[in-house]
Amino acid sequence: MTICVIDGQGGKIGSVIIAKLKERLRERVEIIALGTNSLATQTMMKARANRGASGENAIVTTLKKADVIIGTINILMANSMLGEFTPRMAQAVGESDAAKYILPITQSTLFVIGAAELSIPQMIDRLVEEVEKGIESCAR
Repeated sequence: MTICVIDGQGGKIGSVIIAKLKERLRERVEIIALGTNSLATQTMMKARANRGASGENAIVTTLKKADVIIGTINILMANSMLGEFTPRMAQAVGESDAAKYILPITQSTLFVIGAAELSIPQMIDRLVEEVEKGIESCAR
């Protein structure tokens, strides 16, 4: 199973997600770090992603092979992350048949009404639990 974790800017949230996924899922999955820039990818690679790539074409191409896509809500919006996340990237996420696990964290003027009031660490823990459940149900 291939999990793609997408992050931009400094890659901090993506790196925490990858570290927790590796801790819980060990070698049952391949985790690919997809950064909108090389710093984000490098930060996620330090969290022990199996592979990593940076930039628009790498993200668009790699998502075609993904079973699971993980990121903040910004990966659903063109020109988010201060313009780092391009319309083509957002389209690739939206058109992918992969399961998508999205954290309601944004730096834009988007407000998600009804999202649980959890801290970022709590959201990440919940995301990892849900991904693990999804993988276990696919294995049956």
